[in-house]
Amino acid sequence: MVSWSHPGRFRSEEAFASFAGVAPIPASSGLINRHRLNRSGDRQLNRALHTITLIRMRLAPATKAYIARRIAEDKTSRDAQRCLKRAICRQLFKLLEPTRQSRTASLEDLPQAA
Repeated sequence: MVSWSHPGRFRSEEAFASFAGVAPIPASSGLINRHRLNRSGDRQLNRALHTITLIRMRLAPATKAYIARRIAEDKTSRDAQRCLKRAICRQLFKLLEPTRQSRTASLEDLPQAA
């Protein structure tokens, strides 16, 4: 929450993912096409996402199914965890950033100044 600071700070979900250090970076060579996580960004936020990822991988049935599906797609367990981190970041962004339409509606609900 401290990293977020205020709505509108990040222009997009991708910018927030980059800030959190979970934006994928191409790390391909030859015939291998893969990605790795960006090591820059807010390390405390990245650590929090990592902890959430580990707990959800251990306890949440939906997350276990997601990881199993990614591994079935020929991803390594680390790649599956990277994908999960990005998905959690996407969910977090949607929770924290109100849509432009709801932001406009909330402004219309405010009483006008005299």
